Amino acid sequence: MAVQAGQQAQVPMTGVPPLYSDTPLAMIHTPKYETGNADPFTIEASHMALSHNSFIRGFNSIYQQAPRIKPTDSTDFVGYCLAWHDCVAEHHHYEETEFFTAIDKAVGEKGVMDGAVEQHAAFHDGLERFKSYLLEKGADFSYNELIAIMDSFSEPLYTHLKAEPPQILALSRFSTPERPIDIVAMALEAGKKSVTLKFVFNVLPVFLLNMETVDFEGGMWHNVFPPFNAAVKWVLTKAAPLWKRRQWRFASCTADGKVKQLAV
Repeated sequence: MAVQAGQQAQVPMTGVPPLYSDTPLAMIHTPKYETGNADPFTIEASHMALSHNSFIRGFNSIYQQAPRIKPTDSTDFVGYCLAWHDCVAEHHHYEETEFFTAIDKAVGEKGVMDGAVEQHAAFHDGLERFKSYLLEKGADFSYNELIAIMDSFSEPLYTHLKAEPPQILALSRFSTPERPIDIVAMALEAGKKSVTLKFVFNVLPVFLLNMETVDFEGGMWHNVFPPFNAAVKWVLTKAAPLWKRRQWRFASCTADGKVKQLAV
């Protein structure tokens, strides 16, 4: 059951924190899982759905644990929350400045993804209010106030996260034998431009450690997405997170992509 604002989430009588669950926001199925298709547009739309599910698990993990945070955990938890904000904000920034402009160029039209940009704007203020509140209050935040802020933008955020993969899938109408569009390569190239050393250590762990692939959709994405080789995956999911390991313990998944017991 989702924790509502003003409702204290209780640790079970055993004193053991609960297993993460997909509440209050549900996961999004990938187009590949739903259709069985494997064309480039279905694959890229599926990659986007998987990325969005990581954002959703991050949201849920904050929502579920906020009422149980003790003073000794507050600073680390606030850092985790701010990293989640930065991950979502950076993702949408790179889309608007790199990916969507590349799409416009490829299809020969401007504003093809304007609908997604408008959806970004619908939850932008709430997302920034989330960040501003945590920066102002720090370890003294009120879980009631934090959850109320999250409730204020959860609906437009979730609407967007569900709507964007089908928008990517629909771009297939612009790809022709004479003018093929390599949407997967475009997304990969645009995404690379947002990755810096600072991003790898301070933001990327909140994305990768909320990526459940072992059981989701029958495990069809395990060791497939994100598209890392074994060495790179080890560095990004196990080595880099050591830098702020107390912060990343609030994530919903293990480094191997399995849902785990929450930190609190």
